[in-house]
Amino acid sequence: MAAFASSPDIEAYRLMRAGRLDEALPLAQRAVAGARHCLPGHGFLASILLQLGRAREADEVVSHAAQLETGVADAYDGLAYVSMGLGEHERANGLYRRAAQLAPQSPRHLYNLACSERSLGRLDEAQAACDRAIALDAAQYPTYLLRSELRVQTPEANHIDELQARLARTGPDHRAQLFLGYALAKELDDLQRFDEAFHWFAAAARARRSRLNYDVAADEGKLRRIAQVFQSAAHGGQTALDASRCIFIVGLPRSGTTLTERILTGLSGVRSNGETENFSRALMAASVGTGDVFQRAAAADPHGVAAAYVKFSRMGFSGDRIVEKLPMNYLYLGAIHRALPEAKLLLIRRSPLDSCFAMYRTLFGAAYPFTYDFDDLARYYAAYDALMNHWRTLLGGNLHEIVYEDLVREPQRQGAAAARHCGLTWAGQAVDIQNNGAVSLTASAAQIRRPIFGSSSGRWRHYRRHLAPLIAALRRCGVTLPEDA
Repeated sequence: MAAFASSPDIEAYRLMRAGRLDEALPLAQRAVAGARHCLPGHGFLASILLQLGRAREADEVVSHAAQLETGVADAYDGLAYVSMGLGEHERANGLYRRAAQLAPQSPRHLYNLACSERSLGRLDEAQAACDRAIALDAAQYPTYLLRSELRVQTPEANHIDELQARLARTGPDHRAQLFLGYALAKELDDLQRFDEAFHWFAAAARARRSRLNYDVAADEGKLRRIAQVFQSAAHGGQTALDASRCIFIVGLPRSGTTLTERILTGLSGVRSNGETENFSRALMAASVGTGDVFQRAAAADPHGVAAAYVKFSRMGFSGDRIVEKLPMNYLYLGAIHRALPEAKLLLIRRSPLDSCFAMYRTLFGAAYPFTYDFDDLARYYAAYDALMNHWRTLLGGNLHEIVYEDLVREPQRQGAAAARHCGLTWAGQAVDIQNNGAVSLTASAAQIRRPIFGSSSGRWRHYRRHLAPLIAALRRCGVTLPEDA
């Protein structure tokens, strides 16, 4: 959010940052009361309302502000951000476009527009916005990575020379090593120049890991603790919510969760909330009492969790089946079943080496800090695998497992089985994911605009000698690997 000049705005922002949303709200409302122009404060107010679970009111604020006299670019950028949170992605795109038109020399607004275009599958438009942003400021390093991810690069059309030259000029600049390094590695991998690609994957991962204050032992302990406190599959009984409408797709990132989402949202009456924290927010809101956070979560009133989830997920907006596709909901499978016993649970599993290497090749945001170091990856994977075994034992047939390699090899069969588990009517055209126009905000946003392909299976074998330390670490942690690893 942009900085604000008036005191109500400043105080509201301070309160919001402190988590005191109810106190921030009246100040944010006062800051825009009677405004004739669209202000950054409108987006700020809408954001507070959305965080409070008051989605309809947030939507009304955005709609009203967009009709006011023209404001500054940041005002529309803020409205666009909230629109994304409301699932109004076409409106968000129009608002991002308006911001870019008002500030045509702003690389930041062009980058946001490019991200929006990519999410809607408009890859040519996204590339054009990236090119304009880079032309304005060659130090807009995230834009290079976004551009490289938009399509499979070819020997005739790529940015390898440009990226190499830019890296040579930037020297040890951390952000350049990070974003340009991943971009260059991705393009070299597209061209099957695997040794060169690994050099840059490793350099970029080291750059990322060097700035993280992370100890994998803490995560290992958390995953063990979750299994300790969720020892029963008992649930809170039926609630007023029709939880059979809820579909949770979970698994490690880059394991095929997005592909599964695209297939299911290709069926009639299914929409996706995307990668939201709707359930974890509901669980934390209902977790009170004594003990550590894990004990409080396990003791949370399931009806309270369900009620909070309805508010955050906007389930009342339509009668559609709703997909929640945050991979890390794997942490909450026991809590999900307890609060939403009729919810459909899909666990996506990918072979360990492909799974780990796919994560290692990806620059994530704040999540998944274990993915930038081979030892961290191996230890986390083993802890994750142990928790998934716990959920399998606890949840039994309530948990439907999909093997990624089977899904890309037999999408019709595996897709139909997943649909059957979710109580959905299967239609064969759902596997034509390139025809699915639904928005995607994930790292696979460009990939899913192409037909299903299986070329990612076994990709680790191109890098076998470079992955020897990862292979050894996984085996030390007791993870079963192929004999030829």
